[in-house]
Amino acid sequence: MVRRVRSPLLRLSYWISLTVSAALLFACVWILVPAPNRWLLPFGVGAPELSPALLAVASALLIVNGLYARLLGTARLGFVLAAVAAALCSWPLIQLPSVLRRFDDTIGSLTGSPSNGTAVSLWKTFRVPRETSSRVVRGIPFASPEGVVLTLDVYKPSHADRPAPIVVQIYGGAWQRGSPSDNEWFSRYFASKGYVVVTVDYRHAPGWKWPAQADDIRSAMEWIHAHAPDLEGDSARIIVIGRSAGAQLGMTTAFRTPSKSIRGIVSLYGPVDLTDGWRHPPDPDPIGVRSVLEAYLGGTPAQVGEKYRDASPISLTTRRLPPVLLIYGRRDHVVEARFGRQMEHALKAAGTPVALLEIPWSEHAFDALPNGLGGQIALFYMERFMAWAVR
Repeated sequence: MVRRVRSPLLRLSYWISLTVSAALLFACVWILVPAPNRWLLPFGVGAPELSPALLAVASALLIVNGLYARLLGTARLGFVLAAVAAALCSWPLIQLPSVLRRFDDTIGSLTGSPSNGTAVSLWKTFRVPRETSSRVVRGIPFASPEGVVLTLDVYKPSHADRPAPIVVQIYGGAWQRGSPSDNEWFSRYFASKGYVVVTVDYRHAPGWKWPAQADDIRSAMEWIHAHAPDLEGDSARIIVIGRSAGAQLGMTTAFRTPSKSIRGIVSLYGPVDLTDGWRHPPDPDPIGVRSVLEAYLGGTPAQVGEKYRDASPISLTTRRLPPVLLIYGRRDHVVEARFGRQMEHALKAAGTPVALLEIPWSEHAFDALPNGLGGQIALFYMERFMAWAVR
């Protein structure tokens, strides 16, 4: 005869466990289901990146609910919900070894260096970027177009015996928001690795339309070249890194006036063909890609087609360019991963050294969680690419 649980406190605890299991499953669903709007997009971005932690929670709930699954209906239901959540959280981790092997081979082919091997990559991938020692100077004005004062922040290594390679970092934000202080963890990390990191500002849409933003980035690059000795940086070794909108600006600037001083370009989920992006928006489309592009460029492709072409980095790939690292999430529903493949094909056709890393489980802006799964992978391979490019 099965004994029934009579303790009200125990029953309450399992109702709480059931609620937590349901909430966990809701979060984990977005590992597979694309977010339909901007309010749910944080779940689509965060859940895959936090899947190891979510799996640990799901495993704990399986144990807790399993203890009384025969006696309590709430425990049985909680067990089922936690089991489904655990299965969803396992999906990125199941893919991880093959992804790392493929990325090792891709970067190894670009740099000409042998693969470090999956075991080493796994160890380094999950290393938390704790090195944060750096000297920071904020709010340095570099231009004032039409009275708008633009500034940059500089992160210097704590100790430098000689001029260091310079990383120019350009923030994203749909060309409408953001500041040089964004992704400060990244700036401090690479300053601790011996780079001078310069994070630059630009004017925002819709108040300012293209090409104002490109003019601002070009002004910043000119300022950096002129002041490199003051920054303790080496103007002959520059890496340009941009995220999303910042990647579009970084690529167009570096591609339009290629210089031997630019040793490498890193595009994190950057738009490359703005006309195609407007004509074929993602489905679902959580941020409204068409409205973002129209605010940036001042109309539709039918109205300002020349601006769309001029602002598309893929239109500037007709000659050999500095080495490029492209990093995209395959589940990106803002800048789809197919654009990374298009850019890789165009760059290879022009003879440009290029590597494309496509993270299967990641959404747009996945590295907003720097210690997440995709963020750690991107950091590891960026570090390897940058060290090769400036060597």
